[in-house]
Amino acid sequence: MKKTFKFLWPYLRVVLSLLLLWLAVRNIDWQALSSTKIEMQPLWFVLALALLVSANLLAVVRWGWLLRSLGLYHPVSTYITLYFAGGLINQGLPSTIGGDSYRAVEASRLTQNNNATTAHPTLTQELHAPIDLQHAPPRLRLGFLSVAFDRGLGLVGNNILGALGLLLSGTMIAPWGPTLGAWVLGAMLGGAAVGCLLLKLSRTRGLILALLTKLGMAQALKGVDTAFGWPQVAVQLTISVMTHTLALCAFWLCLRAFGIYAPFAALMVGLPALGLLMVLPISISGWGLREATLSAALVLWGVDSGVTVLASVSFGIVTLVTYLPGAVSLLRRRRADASNINKPQHVTP
Repeated sequence: MKKTFKFLWPYLRVVLSLLLLWLAVRNIDWQALSSTKIEMQPLWFVLALALLVSANLLAVVRWGWLLRSLGLYHPVSTYITLYFAGGLINQGLPSTIGGDSYRAVEASRLTQNNNATTAHPTLTQELHAPIDLQHAPPRLRLGFLSVAFDRGLGLVGNNILGALGLLLSGTMIAPWGPTLGAWVLGAMLGGAAVGCLLLKLSRTRGLILALLTKLGMAQALKGVDTAFGWPQVAVQLTISVMTHTLALCAFWLCLRAFGIYAPFAALMVGLPALGLLMVLPISISGWGLREATLSAALVLWGVDSGVTVLASVSFGIVTLVTYLPGAVSLLRRRRADASNINKPQHVTP
């Protein structure tokens, strides 16, 4: 039963995405929308693409910093190619482990000279092979830890941006919206402050080191400091907020391409809420979920739901184009697998 559900789940996510997309468009008066004679301005999409590329490169800085603090040194170009390849996989390529797991595995497998540390499976096998972290080597655990820190810091940055949006215009949702924003902002910044203080205590550091040593990752304590220690955490959270802000501006440009000026405060509420919902694996890269969520949220600020759906679909396409360079890395890896299939594997000591 478990294997059957695991096999069917990717197809169920496609169905859920289509269902959510249908829910987003079913009540749109397309005839009235077409009568407005909206003219697309492609230049705004180009600018949105530039902002999304910048946002992802900024995220690469965060992830690469974490990797190096964990002892997984690679050229910057490797960090970039792995990040964009993982993003492309997350856009819906057939895969069991997902893009985040792929970049964690690849980052842990490569040496500083980009040679495999051990014989490894082909790309197809890697994307569909189960991963058992309990019996995984330390480097692989470090790779997954880097991705976990990267995603966690990104989520905190997303919540901070959403909290600021609620403080600015939460009353459009409910009278208690600004209060909720204050609580969320306090929880995010307060949690970061508490984490910094705990890392300053020798007893806490000793407990963390004992746990990491038990997991075979004693060197990961430096990575913990890089992610949550002071003053590194201030830089990390700044990078996270800036990354989400660039993505927000990219969506604003997609709306602008259809002649709509949406309030930034509205997007500061809608997009972080979408970011939280996308943690749930119920759609393919947010398709359907994005359109349904944003069309329902932005209508509170007077943004036409039909235009929001068009802009959201355009944003999804621009996002896909952003990650297309990752295909170069995946195709190169596939060609390398094909050329090495009959060659003996050399193990680097």
